[in-house]
Amino acid sequence: MQGVVIAGTHSGCGKTTITLGILAALRKKNYKVQPFKTGPDFIDTGLHTLITGRNSRNLDLWMCGRDFVIDCFARHSADSDIAVVEGVMGMYDGNLSTADLAAALRLSVVLVVDAYGMAESAGAVVKGFVSYDAETRGRGEKSPLVSPIPGIVGVIFNRVASERHYKRLKESVRDVPVFGYLPRNPGFEIPHRYLGLVTAEEEPVSSEEIDKLADAVLEYVDVDSLLKSGSALLNVAQHSSTLSKGSIKIAVAYDKAFCFYYEDNLDLLRDAGAEIVKFSPLSDSKIPEGADALYIGGGYPELYAKELSDNKSMLESVKNFSDKRMPVYAECGGFMYITEGIYDLDNAFYPMAGAFPFKTKMTKGRARLGYREVVLKEDSIPGKKGSAIRGHEFHYSEIVDRAETNNWMSENYSVKNGSGEKIQDEGYRVKNTLGSYIHIHFGSNPSIAKNFVDFVKEHDEEDYSCRTRQS
Repeated sequence: MQGVVIAGTHSGCGKTTITLGILAALRKKNYKVQPFKTGPDFIDTGLHTLITGRNSRNLDLWMCGRDFVIDCFARHSADSDIAVVEGVMGMYDGNLSTADLAAALRLSVVLVVDAYGMAESAGAVVKGFVSYDAETRGRGEKSPLVSPIPGIVGVIFNRVASERHYKRLKESVRDVPVFGYLPRNPGFEIPHRYLGLVTAEEEPVSSEEIDKLADAVLEYVDVDSLLKSGSALLNVAQHSSTLSKGSIKIAVAYDKAFCFYYEDNLDLLRDAGAEIVKFSPLSDSKIPEGADALYIGGGYPELYAKELSDNKSMLESVKNFSDKRMPVYAECGGFMYITEGIYDLDNAFYPMAGAFPFKTKMTKGRARLGYREVVLKEDSIPGKKGSAIRGHEFHYSEIVDRAETNNWMSENYSVKNGSGEKIQDEGYRVKNTLGSYIHIHFGSNPSIAKNFVDFVKEHDEEDYSCRTRQS
């Protein structure tokens, strides 16, 4: 089995398109491909999954730590022919960069270079990246995770104008092999919006377009050489759950409006003894029967605000669930959904579930972005008081029309950013409903999933005891 990281010189150089093309080409050659994404991005993993038919996983050293990342990579690559990891930003950008991840996983790197507007200068760019890689890893100065292996093993150019242009580019590179290129107009484009690419759940590309991209990669990129350059996968002992399965039922909102979930979060809940049942706030009339808890992830509720608001029976079902003190956990878009409502950019208001006594409003610019470390100020769904958990925040909305005093609502999160600086408290709690703009990765603390399940079980026992006394 082989593994490779697709890194880029900078954000926007084309590494997502080339990664998707490589995944599609390998699938067309009948390889079993396991995709991964460096960092916290939800959208790219969805597109990986769309193309490969296998759930893509996020590998984030800051949120989850080295051990979890290595275990996740090894576990989900075990039955694949090749693992392909898409990088984030430029190869060396960030305190824990794509290069650091490649070193931690002992994977070789293929560098994507945007060739638009240059020719022979590309050789200098590649030489700089290769030299920087060798020098920093040789000294081990940048990060305790770096090591001298295996480094950049090849280059793929993006947005190449012609065969003549490619010839000049290729001849300028003397340090590593050039595996090929993608033309400037490959006939493949994924629509964008403010949070990035359009999600896989919205079917932004057809099977015909994916096939066309695979053919372009097979025509212009030496996929066989790329495969040979890959590193042998890490050999880590496999783990299986020994806990009882399905002792509680967690209803997970999943449709075009709510699709931002770390797949590992759902797996960890299953390992802790939960049965995951998905439902659609857009099209279903109520929460699934027998649900013990509700988990509403992020997404784009503002794009479907009218449809969500018009589904009155579902909104009533969610509000009643919360009012009955049933456990509800909501993040970002899901958090917006359980407030009193959403104002869109035209200031039109759409009523939502109303579990929290405030509204949210879309902003023209980005409201928040970055890693977050949370310490719980009281016992709640994700853990006990004092527990530390990590995640990230990325949204274009803010809380508005909030009452100045709400004795029955608390802020459960003490929050720092990725640099350790204290920022505004968060994590709003009403009864057993917890909502926040922060996307938590359950891999950041091994107790989160178990605490989630235990919290639900304790609620079920309290609810049963209350019903018994009343009868």
